Formats: sequence, C-alpha cells, structure tokens
Amino acid sequence: MAHEPIPMHRNDWLLLVLLSILWGGSFFFNGVALRELPPLTVALCRVTLGALCLLIVLKPLGGSLPKRPSDWLPFAIMGLVNNVIPFSLFLTAQTTISSGLASVINATTPLFAVLVMAAGGEERLTGRRIAGVLIGIGGVALLRGPGLDAESQTLGIVLCLAAALSYGFAGYWGRRALPGVPPLTSATAQLICSTPVMAIIAGVAERPWTLPMPGPATWLAIAGLATLSTALAYILFFRILNRSGAVNVVLVTLLIPVTTILLGVSVLNEPLSVNEIAGALVIAASLLVIDGRVFTWLRRRVARP
Repeated sequence: MAHEPIPMHRNDWLLLVLLSILWGGSFFFNGVALRELPPLTVALCRVTLGALCLLIVLKPLGGSLPKRPSDWLPFAIMGLVNNVIPFSLFLTAQTTISSGLASVINATTPLFAVLVMAAGGEERLTGRRIAGVLIGIGGVALLRGPGLDAESQTLGIVLCLAAALSYGFAGYWGRRALPGVPPLTSATAQLICSTPVMAIIAGVAERPWTLPMPGPATWLAIAGLATLSTALAYILFFRILNRSGAVNVVLVTLLIPVTTILLGVSVLNEPLSVNEIAGALVIAASLLVIDGRVFTWLRRRVARP
C-alpha cells in the first residue's frame, strides 16, 4: 500500500545542505583524478578507501556490522545500486563531458526517485511532488543551461541519466530494506560490499596494477573522494534517509549545482550571474513545493476566522 509522501524533517535541512557540499565536491575530485587514472580504477579507490575510513571509526563510535551472512544481502544490493553502478557510470561519463554538466544531469535523480517510489508502492505519486521536481530541474537548467552542448555529448548524458536512475532505486531500496539501521552501519556495510565487486570490474577492464603511479594532486583528490564525498557523506545520507525518506534525501542533487556555484563565488571569487541567482531561487521554490508544509501553513491561515 502506498503511503503519503514524508515531509522533510526540520533538522535534516541543514544536513541536506552539508551533503550537497560534500557530493558537489565529488564531481571536482573526479575531474582531477581522471587526469591520471581511468574511471573504474577511481571508483575502486573511492569505495575501498571509503570503507577503510569507516571501519577505523566504526567500533570507537559504537557501530557494528551484520553478524550473519544472510544479513549482508540488503547491503550488497545497496552497494550495487548506490555505489558500483552510479560511480562507474558517472566517472566514465566524465571522460567525455564536464563535471558541471554531470552535476546538472545528476539533478534528475529526484524525478526518478519519485517515480520509483510510486512504482514500488512506497509513496503515493502526487502532482505536487512531480511539479516540484520538474520546477527544480528547470532551475538547474537555468543555472547551467547556456553552456550545455547536448548534441555532441550524447553518450555521457545517457550514462549520467542511467546513474541518476540507479540512485533513484538506491533511495527506494534503502527505505524498504534498511529501515532503522544505524547510518554508520549502513554506510560501512554497503562500501565493504562494493569493494570486491569494483575490484573485479576494474581488474578485468583496466588492470590498475599496470598503471603508472599518479601524482600528489590525484592522491589528494582520491583522499577527498574517500573521506569527504564517500565516508562522511554516506553517514549523512543514511541519517536523512531514515528520518525523512528516499525522495527527500535525493533532493540533495538539486542543491549540488547551487552549492558548487556559491563555493566558487565565496572561495574562488568567481562572478555571480543573473541566471545563477534566478536558478537558485527557482530551485528554492521547488524544494518548498516538494516539502508541502508551506501550503499546509497557508491553508490554515486562510481557514482561520
């Protein structure tokens, strides 16, 4: 039976912004690492080092791993749809398209999540939510649209769309199969399951042991991917998922282009265009539409005598 969509928990909005910064950085880190390493090898490094980072802090922070072999199956599926498939596809796409374009296409994830959750009977498909997601995608297009050249980048765009669809399934699976699991356990277990799969894929396709040793910039990018954009980011992801639901947590993909622009303005002193301001306002409006509480508040105000 499909349930009514879950509104975003008020404490999760700040976590969502922080997550957008961590995942927005992943597209930059990917771009740096891909200068010297092939895509599947970068994905392997990301999940392996991310898993090691979380294993180091798991026990000190009071976390634990599944005890029985059968208990690992949900995490293995989560690792496949949340790590192996999307990481491999996005990294491969970024060998033909820019990091900025990849982050823009990533913003279609909430639309896929809405459709997957409805098809799976987890959340009711509402016109308000679909409208909100489409408004948000329009805002992202307004942010970056003038610089896109879709005709010459078709393959990269298709790969990114497939990765976004995989993330949509990940939100559904996490909500359905991992309810109540501590975020640290979910993040660690899925990365552990992802590591041997990525090792086989990268080993067969790219033979990473034969590659020349990369330079310091690549290692720093890999370290950023593993610690910030993977280990820490997935703890936040599962915390928001448990409390606010699958569709709400993937709203982060609408915020990623906004936080990327704001970081460029504040850290790199990049200029802020009218398109970027308008796009950010449209995205903010889309989040309000999807969340829905503003409409409830307005109805109560109107209904008061």
